[in-house]
Amino acid sequence: MQRHVHATVGPDYARAVATPRSHFTGQGKPMSTYKAGCMCGAVQLEITGDPAVQAFCHCSSCRGWLSAPIHAAALWPATSVKVTKGADNLGLYKKTENSHRQFCRSCGAAVLVGHPGMGMVDVPAGSVAGLSYKPTLHVHYGEKVMAVKDGLPKFKDFPKEFGGSGDMLAE
Repeated sequence: MQRHVHATVGPDYARAVATPRSHFTGQGKPMSTYKAGCMCGAVQLEITGDPAVQAFCHCSSCRGWLSAPIHAAALWPATSVKVTKGADNLGLYKKTENSHRQFCRSCGAAVLVGHPGMGMVDVPAGSVAGLSYKPTLHVHYGEKVMAVKDGLPKFKDFPKEFGGSGDMLAE
């Protein structure tokens, strides 16, 4: 069941930016902590650890949600992403049961996408302060509106490990 939610855009477009912090894991290795959030600062996230997956998504759903030809996706295990401010200000649009898109009700900015079937949360990479974005693949390249020649693997939909066909496409 699709549910449409409308948001109003707030006048404040300043982004609260923080530098990533490090703390140590139980094995003595530093673990990054990142900050992310919406444009107006009403919603803020804390993300622990590095992304499990960084990918370019070309699906029409991501393109429409972000009004961009490609989505720079950074996915973390759901337990690594915490809303530290403004949880009550998050709107929700369930495109499907596999894609729970959340946005700031004040400024309309995309904040995160929950993927409950995978146990992952996608935080748009451009909103994660200090993240060194290094995608390793393209997904839904079969829906592309802009070709990208970067030498990365290009999957028609998803790799088999993520429930896709695993079919690859040429650049």
